[in-house]
Amino acid sequence: MTVLQVGNVRHGFGADELFRDVTLALAMGERAALVAPNGAGKSTLLRLIAGEAQPEAGSVVVRKGTKVAYYRQSHEVVARGTVLEAFLSGFGEVLALRHALAEAQERAASGTKEALDALGHAHDAYHRVDGDALEREVSMLAMSLGFSARDLERDVASLSGGERGRLQLGIVLAQKADLLLLDEPTNHLDLPTIGWLEKHLASQRAALLVVSHDRAFLDAVTNQTFELGSRGLRSYPVSYGAYVELREEELERERGLVERQQAFIDKTEDFIRKNIAGQKTKQAQSRRKMLEKIDRLENPEDVWADAERVRFRFADAPRSGDLVLEAKGLLAERGGRVLFENVDLLVRRGERVGIVGPNGAGKSTLVKLLTEGPRGGDRGSVRLGSNLLTGIFDQHLGGVNVSRTAVDEIRSVRGDFTIEKAREYLARFRFWGDDPLRVVSGFSGGERTRLALAKLLLEPKNLLFLDEPTNHLDIPAAEILEEALTGFEGTVFLVSHDRRFLESVCTRIVEVESGKVSFFPAGFADYWASKNAKKAEETAAPAREEKKRATVAPAAPKANDDAGGRERFEKQREAQRALDKKKRRFAELEKLIAEGEAKLVPLREKLKEDPNGDWSALSKLVTEERDLTAEVDGFVEEWMSLGVELASE
Repeated sequence: MTVLQVGNVRHGFGADELFRDVTLALAMGERAALVAPNGAGKSTLLRLIAGEAQPEAGSVVVRKGTKVAYYRQSHEVVARGTVLEAFLSGFGEVLALRHALAEAQERAASGTKEALDALGHAHDAYHRVDGDALEREVSMLAMSLGFSARDLERDVASLSGGERGRLQLGIVLAQKADLLLLDEPTNHLDLPTIGWLEKHLASQRAALLVVSHDRAFLDAVTNQTFELGSRGLRSYPVSYGAYVELREEELERERGLVERQQAFIDKTEDFIRKNIAGQKTKQAQSRRKMLEKIDRLENPEDVWADAERVRFRFADAPRSGDLVLEAKGLLAERGGRVLFENVDLLVRRGERVGIVGPNGAGKSTLVKLLTEGPRGGDRGSVRLGSNLLTGIFDQHLGGVNVSRTAVDEIRSVRGDFTIEKAREYLARFRFWGDDPLRVVSGFSGGERTRLALAKLLLEPKNLLFLDEPTNHLDIPAAEILEEALTGFEGTVFLVSHDRRFLESVCTRIVEVESGKVSFFPAGFADYWASKNAKKAEETAAPAREEKKRATVAPAAPKANDDAGGRERFEKQREAQRALDKKKRRFAELEKLIAEGEAKLVPLREKLKEDPNGDWSALSKLVTEERDLTAEVDGFVEEWMSLGVELASE
């Protein structure tokens, strides 16, 4: 069932036109990536689809009755109250009844019959709309997004920027919309949460249109790709990785058509010039009329061409000593919580160290200790090697002065640069025309990131500390930075949640998690594989343990036990049986979900293939995919509900 149709949409006029002739359609169950360089209008198109802006021309039609949920990059949380209430904000009736129940509970403290009756009515009303079940469901969702049970009672106003982003994403996901519009949903998510989000989105029956620069995320979640250009939108029935290859083949084919047509036109015009006044005048006139009717092809638009013109090139730097950094006994404590302790680390020249772990685990703190040394309550020592020239990229871009122009920022590092020299240098980072003369406060996140990297690369460095350098970079810029770092002859410490970036760049991994720092001597791919294998083992272990326990019956009470003891024994045994049954079902559901998702993969691949006119077989496949998806969705819902019950027991 098609839920969204966009037809010949245009936004902007004349020189300010952002895009035109954009046409697309999405049906339930389809999950599409919307890709293009920064500034091409991806977020604008999502706003048009969400109805927050109107196109200059064309139409956006959302099927009547379709529930739409939109996650914005800006993370504007309009909800008030506690975090739990914010998660429930998409359910107006439930939230109103919850507030009424809380007020009735306060009034019931008086003990009057009227107050107690009102409390009973409030309880009944809340249960009739399944308020308790919804609370459990959104609580499970909140925990999946990194919120603790204690966090649910926090006031929304106390949340950090990253927490607000996760809260807004949770509010959107909790609505169970038919059409999901997600603009950079993985920003501020750590690796485990991104993994959870991938599985969650893949299990939904909703139509999904997502903007993201995370290539691994797009490959895991989407089954088609929309490429947005200024002259229209190209649609590819594949995920991002396959799209990259397909688009090159398509552009090459279209360029060939243009070349062949132009060769034909040139040959025909040459014939006309030679024969318009000769014996073949009629043939020349006929061919001239024919040329006038030809629909001349344009060279295809390559939307990534300009984006790929970024040049991240490191200035030549002197060779550092072989021993770059040695840390011993590092300990960091923040807010009364030990982030890590007894950390020993030895790094040699040429190593590229990836630092990974959940949000709040202490990754940035570890980088700060390595760059500035232990301070205050920190303990341990950091010894740097010889002949080091250090460069630091801060994810908050604190090294960029937003009150200056881009040219002024460059000249603040290289005072010997003229304005023209600074502009020439900035052109390597896609700052063209008047961009270098704009004040940085008006820059987008991607522009500020490119400017920060431009400043970093102005002077020779042989030791780099990079904290989330790809957060606002588009895909080509991230890939070019990958290449530059891979060829960098110095040493790199890198904090990132971008799996493809980590996999391409890092030679070893440091994990900060649960108060402990672990070291993995190989690259990210090996680390991630071992991490997933460990998780699978941890999931299987409880099931094996339960199987063992099931074979050992609890000891019966002795013959001289009183009746009360026997009754307690029977209740305990019954409770244990019920708990064992729940745990077995929980493990069984995990297996059923995994099996169902595994069956869906080849089924959905078949749906992408050309039916060759066999529409009956295609209809059968569609029905099979829909039924299996519904079955998996049911297993997931039961698994989540059961998980909440087990967590409370």
